[in-house]
Order: sequence, then C-alpha cells, then structure tokens
Amino acid sequence: MTALSRDDVAHLAHLARLAVTDEELDLFAGQLDVILSSVAHVADVAADDIPPTTHAVPLTNITRPDALGPCLHPDEVLAAAPAAQGGRFRVPRILNEPA
Repeated sequence: MTALSRDDVAHLAHLARLAVTDEELDLFAGQLDVILSSVAHVADVAADDIPPTTHAVPLTNITRPDALGPCLHPDEVLAAAPAAQGGRFRVPRILNEPA
C-alpha cells in the first residue's frame, strides 16, 4: 500500500473544507497512513469460507399475524373529539398554512 503524501492530505482537507497548517499536514499524513494500514489488515483476515454479516448475532423479527378485530365506528370516535369537521379531527392551524 502506498503511503499518503502531504499533497494527498492537503487534497482531502480541501475536499472536506478543512483549514490545516503545514505542521498538521505532516501529522495527519502519518496518522492517516497508520489508520489506512490498519484497515487494510482486515482484508487479510477475511476468509472466503466466512459469509459476510451485518450483525455479530443473528436477528429475528418477532411479528404477529394481521387480524381484524373490533374497532369503533368513525362517528363514535369523532363524537369524543374536542373538535371535528368534515368527518375528520379539527386541529389548530400551524405554520400559517392555508386552510
């Protein structure tokens, strides 16, 4: 793997809109090189017989079947509302939106 140069780090800093000094360029070049080398070792460890995973432990969704159950009639619900209009709940206007 090729080491990062000061120009590479300066280019990355420019893309990220970061103002860095010359001393920081030298420091960051060394630090980023160590980070990239460490990440590259992960590819060495990965084996072809190990499937890729997104979690360390298997996840299972627990769901229930959709089943119709008793429910209230819309008129009953609207009768209990503080305000209703046109078969809907009436709520205060927000953000000066038109009615």
